[in-house]
Amino acid sequence: MKKFIIFIVGVVSLTAITSCKKFLDVNTDPNNPTSTTPNFLLPSIIANGLAMQGFEAYQFTGILTQNIGRRGAANSGVDQYFIAPNVRPFQDTYQIVGTNIPPMISIAEKEGSPYYVGAGKIMFALILAHATDLIGDIPYTEAFQPALTIAPKYDPQEQIYATVNKLLDEGIVEMQKPASSNFRPFYTTVPSISGDILYKGVPALWIKLAYSLKARQANHLIKKANYDANTVLSYIDKGLISNDEDAQLQYQTVTSTVLNSTNVWGATRNNMSLLTYGRYFIEMLNGKNLLGDESLPDDPRLAVMAAVGSTGTQPAANNAQALPAGVVSDFYASWYAAEIFSSTTNAGVLQVLTNAEMRFVEAEAAFRAGLLPRAYTAYIAGINAHMDKLKIPSGGARALYMASAAVAQTQGALTLKNIMEQKYIALFMNPEAWADMRKLDYDPAIYTGFYYPVNANPNAKGLYPRRTLYPLTEIQLNPLEVDKQGGNAQDYFLKPLWWNQP
Repeated sequence: MKKFIIFIVGVVSLTAITSCKKFLDVNTDPNNPTSTTPNFLLPSIIANGLAMQGFEAYQFTGILTQNIGRRGAANSGVDQYFIAPNVRPFQDTYQIVGTNIPPMISIAEKEGSPYYVGAGKIMFALILAHATDLIGDIPYTEAFQPALTIAPKYDPQEQIYATVNKLLDEGIVEMQKPASSNFRPFYTTVPSISGDILYKGVPALWIKLAYSLKARQANHLIKKANYDANTVLSYIDKGLISNDEDAQLQYQTVTSTVLNSTNVWGATRNNMSLLTYGRYFIEMLNGKNLLGDESLPDDPRLAVMAAVGSTGTQPAANNAQALPAGVVSDFYASWYAAEIFSSTTNAGVLQVLTNAEMRFVEAEAAFRAGLLPRAYTAYIAGINAHMDKLKIPSGGARALYMASAAVAQTQGALTLKNIMEQKYIALFMNPEAWADMRKLDYDPAIYTGFYYPVNANPNAKGLYPRRTLYPLTEIQLNPLEVDKQGGNAQDYFLKPLWWNQP
């Protein structure tokens, strides 16, 4: 499923002599085609476009949200806010995924396959939204034109947000066209020509994903004068409404014929061996933060999402519990790891945008709009959607938890803190959790008990990171644009993004 596809355009001179042309024809490599069709490009775009969030989650966003933490002594790492230039967001956006989207859209438009055009635009919006929410200003209008420039200008984040919204609107229009207007099937069960591997050829679900992305992005703008909670809710009304509609990447089990398909958090890749759970995350589930007492019954999700006995670690404190002999990481030992991360089969799913997230976005927007009945209904639905995802049985411990002080019991008692705490739990290892923390300025009244790192980077000045850094390739090849951003400053990672400023 997860393949890197290189789109190659071959040019042969029309004035070539006949014998030369025949020679070239004879030596054409059938395994290195000079053209392709959209159904070959879309699986890679989907797989890599979703998987990029998994890479960034374990490398830095999961650490910054204290979902996870490093074992071992402090050594100037991300958990101490020593933020280094990170290649992945740019590499994934501009090389691995984005470079294939314009050609696919162009081919699909020429052959008359609007569903492929729509999927391309929605995936384009998804990867651009992800990249800009990590970094800020990024290339778009001059990007994806390597023959013209290797140093494209950076478009302001406000403009990128407008572009994302426009791409989603255009994608929705394409997906609303009748199936009969498509030259090519949107999905087949033949792996080599599968097409839509995300929603198996159901355009209505792509439309719901697009509206859900519009809701997510619009709900980042709470500090802007034009923020409108009712607009967010209007998108929610057309977005994902059940766990069956979750946008998630289904990984494959290890086989001799499928390469690069295993879960980035699985045991075969072993990316998590030096990591454990964040103590703050554990304390959101063991009663300390939500109930104020660790001796009270745990959230039933604790035994599912974490290994039994996991205490987690504070950032750079080296205070995680000891591992049993022969255990590589407690991260691989939970039900969640087996079923969601699939640490044993290396299959599982990578959740990118879910029904549970949308219910909490709905709860927050409704709360801000003063629509408390809707906010409360969505809040409870979000908790239940996440518990359903984790297969927590109804009744028993789940019923006791839902009736406990960890959950607001009435709409009148509901607070923004209640909503965001439960959203944090449901967004475990999702980069969107970091967007929430930054949007709310790491408010201790909401993220109570969030730890500050041991031996933190002095350039952090006692504050929390607001963005990642441009990669070395940009610093070296596009220095003027990086300089315009102030990207070489030692404390650049503290600069709030556009949407996080009034």
